[in-house]
Amino acid sequence: MLMDKRERIVVAMSGGVDSSVAAALLKEQGHEVIGMTMQIWDYSRFTAPDGKSFGTCCSLDDVYDARRVAEQIGIPFYVVNFEEAFQQAVIDRFCDDYFAGRTPNPCVLCNQVLKFERLLHKARELQADALVTGHYARIEYGQDRYRLRKGVDAGKDQTYFLYTLTQEQMAMVRFPLGGMTKEEVRGHAARLGLRVAEKAESQDICFVPDGDYVRFLEEERGAGQLNGEIVHVSGRVLGHHRGTYRYTIGQRRGLGLSWPEPLYVIAIDAAGQQVIVGEKQHLAVARLEVGDVNWLIPEPRRALRASCRIRYRHQEVPATITPLDDGSAEVRFDIPQAGVTPGQAAVFYTGDEVLGGGWIK
Repeated sequence: MLMDKRERIVVAMSGGVDSSVAAALLKEQGHEVIGMTMQIWDYSRFTAPDGKSFGTCCSLDDVYDARRVAEQIGIPFYVVNFEEAFQQAVIDRFCDDYFAGRTPNPCVLCNQVLKFERLLHKARELQADALVTGHYARIEYGQDRYRLRKGVDAGKDQTYFLYTLTQEQMAMVRFPLGGMTKEEVRGHAARLGLRVAEKAESQDICFVPDGDYVRFLEEERGAGQLNGEIVHVSGRVLGHHRGTYRYTIGQRRGLGLSWPEPLYVIAIDAAGQQVIVGEKQHLAVARLEVGDVNWLIPEPRRALRASCRIRYRHQEVPATITPLDDGSAEVRFDIPQAGVTPGQAAVFYTGDEVLGGGWIK
């Protein structure tokens, strides 16, 4: 998205190639650009055994990279400390969900609460015209409202994580990379000589840098309180487990069970401390319910046809979405879907436009 007048723009700089290119391109276009990085996690709480950096976002190395890029392109740079808000909104929710038998999606919450509430508030305090991030998505205005559309790079589209945006937020948020491919973005980084041009993609959850979320959960909440039985859908007890939070819907590996057919986790009953398993056919779900629905279109009063994505890497499928009186919605799939997981987001699309979404109950 090009801007045709000089504006004051705050760029959320994560230290990666995407946000760095966004900042550099806007500076190149003549805008007044301010770099801002969120400090959300105290990495002194985790020491890597080999001393190496993990491939996560928002690490101290990323903060340093963001600062150096800001210096390189000649823009002011600030670090804002959101550790307390991140703990309350993201980490506590992450732990609560796992200990309640859900599988959380912390990236949606981080975008919702940290970037597009708190960081946007900081941008307004600086009297900025816009808050820019490096997301692969597009915001367009037409017919009296803003529309959130997929990025043109289908493999990098990040609209799944952005369905909580409001009309007020979209009026000030911009995604200048939404019309580019990742290859084009790296090409700009090389052309501009940015030090992060070849930096690897961030992976995993930023506050679980070694990927061992079980260790993290037990450090936060303790171990042993959710030990129990592994139960077949028929009611037969097949074994025992050391915590329901160790399992997620659709999981096959690590069950340690002997059975004539492959078994999958079908459900998690945290209250009863049971992990329910069954054959593959038991994974298929014809309907689900989502709560805390956010509509990016005028809130519908009756059922509508749309496509639904139930995980970030899930291909959205045709469904009927029925709004319910309590602000939730029912989703009925044309074809039953495997891997429907409470705690994940379900996002609704028509073509490349996001209609809304909510949390799978």
